[in-house]
Amino acid sequence: MMKNDICNCGAIALDENSKLVIDRVAEVAGYLWQKNWAERNGGNISVNLYDNIFYFTGTGQRMRDVAKSPLDFGAIIKVCDDWTNFEYVSEKHIKPTSELPSHLAIHKCLRDRGMRNTVVVHTHPNELIAISHLEKFLDADVLTKTLWSMIPESRIIVPKGVGVVSYHVPGSLELATATIEQLATHDVILWEKHGVLAVGNDVVECFDAIDTLVKCTQIYLFAKMAGGEPQGLNDEQLEELAVKFNL
Repeated sequence: MMKNDICNCGAIALDENSKLVIDRVAEVAGYLWQKNWAERNGGNISVNLYDNIFYFTGTGQRMRDVAKSPLDFGAIIKVCDDWTNFEYVSEKHIKPTSELPSHLAIHKCLRDRGMRNTVVVHTHPNELIAISHLEKFLDADVLTKTLWSMIPESRIIVPKGVGVVSYHVPGSLELATATIEQLATHDVILWEKHGVLAVGNDVVECFDAIDTLVKCTQIYLFAKMAGGEPQGLNDEQLEELAVKFNL
């Protein structure tokens, strides 16, 4: 767990690329609020800017405020080599998200796999949370095939499908551990009765993946409301997409 004895090693000057990345975080924070996926202070975003310098949305901070001023409602920190301590390197000492230990465990896992400048986005899409209350969709294969079959683009935009993690207390290391296991084969994870987490190298692309899956869920639910079980794309049609786009 992250220790409470945090120190400040002095503010650093962000390079232009880091400023652009944080601007994109603000852009996505606005989308999450507009989509109604970020009630009150729901959700969080973290980005590995370079080396062990991270941007985190702040604990208790609202996405609508992050969208307006990411540096006033987020933290820039330097994580120590032991991954259990950090130092503030921003002028304002905004406490990072309460899910900091989970985020860092995920970032460390991704780095150990050779990935760099990674992004973690966690948010609360209504439709995906709703279907996580239905037992059949807690099977990742069933969930993935159902969502892929709603529109062809989903097979292309989310080629690894959707992993599923059963319910754990938000912010717990148990949740992080279960998520890391799913990240071995997926870039988007549905947290039962909680929300969605996506990882990638661009915060906008993480948003796009979640947004696409939400649309698939909406189409599925609309078809059900119309009175039938959605037909969806069949296995042959899904395979045609995989071949055509080298998935």
